[in-house]
Amino acid sequence: MKRLFDITVSFLGLMLTVLFFIPICVLIWLQDFHSPFYIAPRVGKDGKIFKMVKLRSMIIDADKTGVDSTSSQDKRITPIGRFVRAYKLDEIPQLWNVLKGEMSFVGPRPNVKREVDLYTEIESNLLTVQPGITDISSIVFSDLNDILKNSQDPNLDYNQLVRPWKSRLSLVYVENQSFWLDIRLIFLTAIALVSRPLALEGVNKILLELDVDKELCQIASRQTELYAFPPPGASDIVRSRG
Repeated sequence: MKRLFDITVSFLGLMLTVLFFIPICVLIWLQDFHSPFYIAPRVGKDGKIFKMVKLRSMIIDADKTGVDSTSSQDKRITPIGRFVRAYKLDEIPQLWNVLKGEMSFVGPRPNVKREVDLYTEIESNLLTVQPGITDISSIVFSDLNDILKNSQDPNLDYNQLVRPWKSRLSLVYVENQSFWLDIRLIFLTAIALVSRPLALEGVNKILLELDVDKELCQIASRQTELYAFPPPGASDIVRSRG
């Protein structure tokens, strides 16, 4: 049922948004006369590399800087890119990846190989399912750019402050995945575009139903400041990110 849902909704989504995206693609192209699409190599299910499609929100060759975690003040983001990112429009071309079967609507966000190579044995369980456009952690950390806003080392801060909790939340999804949970998370993802607090309330309701530990629930509420913590399966906080 999950795959049938992915095929049907991704196809309809592509048909409904194609005309809307033409002017946006033209605006992106007019900035520097390069492709409006960014083909991003990502690690998918079972560690297989696939090409994730996004609307390009950064300058050409931005990925060659070696910085994988992006802050809202990142100088690589173009003026049109800021608009595209603000409304998550850059993610919609991933419907193509969903249609092809490389991604699903709901699942752990696909990561770059440099980050996957740092996974602990427990985190490697994130690769046992199809990566997705959204999941529990995507809603909780939809403000990732703002979290890293004043960071001097976004990659390290991501691994210390975000990855430990994001991985745990994604693992909660992997361990409890169901079609009904997918529908709820898709609904909350849409709600987050209008009311982030309301979406976070919905996420915490799900976590309480799944009997998730109180510390993770508190982090997921985003009412307390994030603090450095070891990734799941590790005993030490990440001190460097090579």
